[in-house]
Amino acid sequence: MEVRIINRSGNGLPAYSTPHSSGMDLRAFLSEDMVLKPLERKLVPTGLYVEIPEGYEAQIRPRSGLALKKGITVLNTPGTIDADYRGEICVILINLSSEDFVVRNGDRICQMVVAAYEKVEWKLSNDLESTVRGEGGFGHTGKN
Repeated sequence: MEVRIINRSGNGLPAYSTPHSSGMDLRAFLSEDMVLKPLERKLVPTGLYVEIPEGYEAQIRPRSGLALKKGITVLNTPGTIDADYRGEICVILINLSSEDFVVRNGDRICQMVVAAYEKVEWKLSNDLESTVRGEGGFGHTGKN
């Protein structure tokens, strides 16, 4: 699938790290270093603008290495970029560690997955088909 993209960052385009990667790394576009203090969140620009085809979305997800090693994650995971959005892709990063974290221009800050989605039409009903699980909620499965 071809997707139109504008890159105002001077960094490389989003890219897959391996042949079987589903997510492409996105990079920070900063004129100066950004410090994320413990429990602080900030909006990080990428300098990228995309034209996602109708019927698709781009999902913004954390990078597992940053999350495990540094406690840095994407706050609204997954973030959604709709097919009709034409603004700059920006990423809400949060520092869940106890130490300052520095984001520099060109740092890989998240992953982006482009995925198809289905539109639904609601059908009002007075009942739903029953299942084994029924109304069992959080933590329900696996209990005797």
